[in-house]
Order: sequence, then structure tokens, then C-alpha cells
Amino acid sequence: MNIAAPTNIIDLGMLADEARRQRHGTRTTFVRVADVASTPGAALAWSPAAGELRIVGTPSSRSAAVERVREVAAGARGVPVSAFSLADLEQLAARESATLRSILEELRAAGLDLVAEAPFDQLRDPRGSIEEVNISGLALARLTIHQLPSAEVPSLLKEVADLQRRVAVVRAFAPLPRVLNSALPTTGYDDVKRVALARLIVENVPSIQVDWARYGPKLAQVALTVGADDVDGVSAEDETTEGRRRAPLEEIRRNIRAAGQEPVERNGRFEPLVR
Repeated sequence: MNIAAPTNIIDLGMLADEARRQRHGTRTTFVRVADVASTPGAALAWSPAAGELRIVGTPSSRSAAVERVREVAAGARGVPVSAFSLADLEQLAARESATLRSILEELRAAGLDLVAEAPFDQLRDPRGSIEEVNISGLALARLTIHQLPSAEVPSLLKEVADLQRRVAVVRAFAPLPRVLNSALPTTGYDDVKRVALARLIVENVPSIQVDWARYGPKLAQVALTVGADDVDGVSAEDETTEGRRRAPLEEIRRNIRAAGQEPVERNGRFEPLVR
């Protein structure tokens, strides 16, 4: 079957599910994330259930980015700290006439574990910048797509696979766009097909990821049956005012099992957690 050509979604999904099971069996990982503002001095409070502390927002300056990482890392108590978009760090380096590596090394010295995301379609130098992350001693939490540039999804996915052949350090790829393109509105059908194609075309990246907070439990559950094996962005709050079954931890576990898979909680470093 030519997976790059239009095909029956059921057949495509079955192929992707088989590829996923050959790599991961029935194991599906998920991470509970606590988002932290990027402004230095902003309040610091997060649930102890978080498996990743993620500093969100665009750093205003190099010194502000380092200061905020240092503040968060000081209270992390071993929880991995991720921060920033690699594209934003590229721009920061250009604004401050610094090398990207020097900024990454300074962030690592301040306590950063991972760069939160690398938006493939926004990076000026995808290969070079991702290699700088690795050289600086940091890890990349996930490769993402900021906004679909065109309707030609298979060609974009082939570019992602080609990038991984060159850098070989991408652990997780989230193929669904972070921002919707008003010129190319998508449907649930399109999203499911994109996940399946990602698993089949980007076969050299270990995990295909779906964002629980951004795309919701229903799409995430379907995505797990067509190639996805990792769920990002599950709330770290153990709020139970609507009953224990509606608490985030119980809901994600229930949805993963409903997809015929076994839930495994992890932290930001992809290390399994035992709760």
C-alpha cells in the first residue's frame, strides 16, 4: 500500500496500530505536566504529582530566561524542568548576538533538563539547533509542528523523518499542529489520519505523541488506536470535586485502557514513575 496516497482510514489506522504495537506492545505512556509562567519572580506553586515542570512563554531576555530556570529548578525536588521553544531560543540568540549553544549551556547550568519543544516548521536551522541542544547536555522533550504550512502532509512527515536520520536524538514527535491554520481547517478525520501517517512515515522516531490538554480526551483516545503511544499535557492537579472518576489521573488511565492499552505514567525524561 502506498501510504503517501489517499487511502481508507480504517486500513491506514490498522497499519499504523500494527507498527505501534511492534514497537511498544500495549504500553502507552503519559506525563502529568505543571505549567509555570516564564516571568522571573512570578508565583511558584505546582502539584507534587507533576512529572514535568514546564516553563511556558517567550523569554524576554537571556538573563530573564536563566533567572526563571534557576528559580524553578531550585524548588523542583528532582522533577525534570523543561522550558521554552527552541525557535524562541534561536531568536533570542540572534537578538542578543549570542550563540545558541552558549544560551543553552547557561540554561543547563541554571538547572534546565529539557528544551520543551522544537517546532519543526519554525526553526531556522532544524538540524543545527537540535544538535546544539544535544551538545549542550540538554534533551529535547518533543518535536512539534506549529502550523501546517500546506495540505501536503506526507511530504512534511518525510522531512521530519529525514531530520531524525541526521540528528537521531528526537524521542517524541507530536504531528498535530499547535496552532490551527485558518486557510487549512482540519477535521477529526484529518487529525486521525495525520497521526496514522506520522507513525508509518516517521518510523525512526520512537514515540508519536498527542496533546491531552490541547486536543482533548476523545481525540487522544482515538489517536492511541491509530499509532500514537504517548500522551502529553495531562493535568497534574488531583482535583476530585466532580468525583474520583473525573480526576485527571483516573481519566487518563481509563481512556488508555478503553483503547485496549496499558497506561504507564512517566516523567519528562521518559522514565516510568511508580505512584
